[in-house]
Amino acid sequence: MPNFPAKKIAAYGLLIVLWAQCAILQAAPSLPSTADSLFAGGRPLEAYQQYRQLLHRRLVSRQQLLRMAAVQESHDQYPAALYYLNLYQQYYPSPVVWRKTAELAAAHRLTGYPDNWRQQLGLSLRRYYPTVLQGLLAIGVAVGTLLLVRRRGLARGWWLTYGFYLLFVAAFLNIFDTSTVGLVCRPRAALMSAPSAGAAWLTTAAAGDRLLVRGQQDIWYKVLWRGRTAYIRQHDLLLVQ
Repeated sequence: MPNFPAKKIAAYGLLIVLWAQCAILQAAPSLPSTADSLFAGGRPLEAYQQYRQLLHRRLVSRQQLLRMAAVQESHDQYPAALYYLNLYQQYYPSPVVWRKTAELAAAHRLTGYPDNWRQQLGLSLRRYYPTVLQGLLAIGVAVGTLLLVRRRGLARGWWLTYGFYLLFVAAFLNIFDTSTVGLVCRPRAALMSAPSAGAAWLTTAAAGDRLLVRGQQDIWYKVLWRGRTAYIRQHDLLLVQ
């Protein structure tokens, strides 16, 4: 039977890298700032500025994003509050927080915030996705190590089974790949039928409307609006990322 140890070792090494990256993403960064003490001391606007600086450095926490949303909502800046609540879902999927988000959007008659069982189920699955993925990768590393140590005399079927397992892990990664979403950041933003100012006008989106982003073409984002394709100018949409 032909032996390809180099290819097997390369595949195994890639699996280790993926597992390590998953572990790194799981680690929550510390927030070395005075923002929390400012917020607790009754100075929410000053705390908000501190939190914004941390967010610019990609340092986030659950409490930080919820407090930023609360500050903006208290000043009737609901599009900004919805942005931080959507950003919270990117980092910490939560059916409870999503319900609050959907209620705030409904109060201002905004679209793109479904609150049904499919949405709740999807959020629950995404909540445990990193833990399940880490488990799958750990199993892959352990089994791969065992196969490499005992590669002599093993039947081809063992390696085929291991290959199918890796394909399953890859499929798991793709199934729960998070869709890109954007929030309309300007009032009365135009949605067009094509990426052109001369295209047919479809409707006007309100600030805070949530759209799924399907691509980009020149100065336009391709979005999904009420089940159909539309285009919106880049400066009218703020991506949640």
